[in-house]
Amino acid sequence: MTCRDWFQLTLKEGLTVFRDQQFSADMHSAGVKRIAEVAALREGQFVEDAGPLAHPIRPDSYIEINNFYTRTVYDKGAEVIRMIHTLIGEAAFRRGMDLYFERHDGQAVTCDDFVRAMADASGRDFTTFMRWYAQAGTPELTVARRYDAEAKTYTLEITQKTPPTPGQVDKKPLHLPVAMGLIGKTSGRALPLRLEGENRPVGTSRVLELEAEARTFTFADIDEEPVPSLLRDFSAPVRLHHDLSRDELSLLFARDEDAFARWDAGQQLSLLVMQEMLEARQGGREMPVDDRLLEAMAAVLDDETIDPAFAARALTLPSRAYLSQRLEVIDVEGLCAMHDALRRAVGSGLADRWRRAYDRHRPRGPYTIDAAAVGARSLKNTALACLLEGGVAGASDLARAQYDEADNMTDRFAALRNLCMVRGEGHETLLRHFFEQWRAEPLVVNKWFGLQATMEDEESVERVERLMRHPAFTFDNPNRLRSLIAVFAGMNMQGFHRADGAGYRLLGDVVLRLDAKNPQIASRLLGALGRWRRYDVGRQASMKEQLERVLAKDGLSSDSYEIASKSLAG
Repeated sequence: MTCRDWFQLTLKEGLTVFRDQQFSADMHSAGVKRIAEVAALREGQFVEDAGPLAHPIRPDSYIEINNFYTRTVYDKGAEVIRMIHTLIGEAAFRRGMDLYFERHDGQAVTCDDFVRAMADASGRDFTTFMRWYAQAGTPELTVARRYDAEAKTYTLEITQKTPPTPGQVDKKPLHLPVAMGLIGKTSGRALPLRLEGENRPVGTSRVLELEAEARTFTFADIDEEPVPSLLRDFSAPVRLHHDLSRDELSLLFARDEDAFARWDAGQQLSLLVMQEMLEARQGGREMPVDDRLLEAMAAVLDDETIDPAFAARALTLPSRAYLSQRLEVIDVEGLCAMHDALRRAVGSGLADRWRRAYDRHRPRGPYTIDAAAVGARSLKNTALACLLEGGVAGASDLARAQYDEADNMTDRFAALRNLCMVRGEGHETLLRHFFEQWRAEPLVVNKWFGLQATMEDEESVERVERLMRHPAFTFDNPNRLRSLIAVFAGMNMQGFHRADGAGYRLLGDVVLRLDAKNPQIASRLLGALGRWRRYDVGRQASMKEQLERVLAKDGLSSDSYEIASKSLAG
């Protein structure tokens, strides 16, 4: 099979990404794999959906086809396939795949052909669902709840709205699967789920379907006030708004039976604390760290029955990029200062537990790649990072010893990375040693460049400029270029968004130099300037200046023209 035209690209790429995700989930921890996928989606594709370059997974027009290879087409496209899988179930999805190949082997096909096969194999109507292919933006779900203790009923009112995007102001309701459960607030147990009108409970987890702007679901025989566990396994690519308290989020973080929902409760609890700290800093007050967050993290560290791979994910704070999406105006200095302060508090406040976790998960034998060993390394290296960030005595010695003694790249690079992030004693010596040891391995050298591109401080721009003059750096290798410039622009908030605009000028220089030789890479790099409206007036002016500077170039490629012009107009 092939695609009938370029507009059907997500048919191939979305299905490929979903297939790879399912394979990886079967090979390792499905819950941890799903968490990683969602974190990447939120920090990348959601940003694309909220900016001037937002487009449906099946766009209806383009200027340059090279700009078609986006996270929306790939990653959101995979989420759309996953929703079909969720709505009809694994058995029907397999029948749909078999029918799809039986009908279209050797043909040039469309997204409609694929969905029609799924509809025919399952007996489901996907008319409303097809809006996912034509409508841009990330839907926002709002959930209101009500418990009637006397009637023993619990009601969820779910509404959806998709914000306007360039060229699409009015949005229609989408077909959304909302996987959910209920956790007893007193007992902490998963409650059986029976909607009013049903004869018996269907278990402790189920999928609600929302096709209209709003719908109300009422559960019967709920004998204690519950806490809703919503969007389990991230059943739809949406932003979820709810009024769960910190105590309720702590309960879900401790007790939820769904790995993603449990992790997300911890992330939401962390975000509430982070926003409170940021508001305090902006108001000239001390930044408080809610003890409930540290207590919840301590409980995870103390529970030796938890999968270490999950614990490592659960104990990692939300990124600056993810928090910035919740801010009307991104306060770069405040956000970075708050994030650093919270990481110090988490590292120092749980120092003894981090050290015990580090020691407990040290390797006891030769290096292996089984799931248990991978999880142990993940938690051990998370603990090492927190010890270093907390300024705990002896942490730098631990990192240097791990670097010297490691028998695998994961542990050696983690020791180097974590030491570099805090500028620990000897990190520059280890950087030189690492390069000399691995200079003949291009992929490892890319990691070496990328590591330094993420080191956030006031000297980040100058560090990147020095690395651009390094003998191992070249503009002729796209992967080498991305490992330094794209990582700097996408993952170094403090450096790239420096108030004097030096980070933006560096990117503008690179784009102009690269455009004639490799316009595809140039245009992708330029996308980092697209969200200029979300920053303060000074940064807005600096980012616009670089976009206008690129547009003014004689002979500018259509690739870069499309990104720059849409970024300014969107």
